[in-house]
Amino acid sequence: MTGLIPTINEIVKYGLQPNLTTDKDERNKLLEKSLVKIYNLYFDIEYTFDETDFADFDKQKLPEIRPNVESNFPDFGLYKTVIDYTDLDNKAGHGIGDAIDDLTDIIIDLLEIKWRVETNSMADGLWCFQLTFYGHTQQHILDLLNYMKQKNG
Repeated sequence: MTGLIPTINEIVKYGLQPNLTTDKDERNKLLEKSLVKIYNLYFDIEYTFDETDFADFDKQKLPEIRPNVESNFPDFGLYKTVIDYTDLDNKAGHGIGDAIDDLTDIIIDLLEIKWRVETNSMADGLWCFQLTFYGHTQQHILDLLNYMKQKNG
């Protein structure tokens, strides 16, 4: 899958490196573009399940992601969410989201995918991508993109 690792690298740098010096507007634009690219790559996943018994990804070995995200996006914050978009009668069905948490979780998920591709196999990485994206990453990307759109117009 061409472009997966470079796109992952473009996003995860915000959680691995503190205080990146790119202009705020340019940084937001690059993040948004990369998130859309990852979202699009999800639809191109094709693999044959790898039956090998691989080692598991150890999230405990990751550096502190959240503080780096906070340093790179100091204007990111909390936002209101709707619990169930289809329940039009529920006027109280709101929640609170956190843009920093969204990006932190996206980065952690992508780091696992990258690790599996580079350490285990492309098939294992794509399996992880498909499973993790649908069950977790996708919602964080949608929420973060919506937050960025609402915040920046």
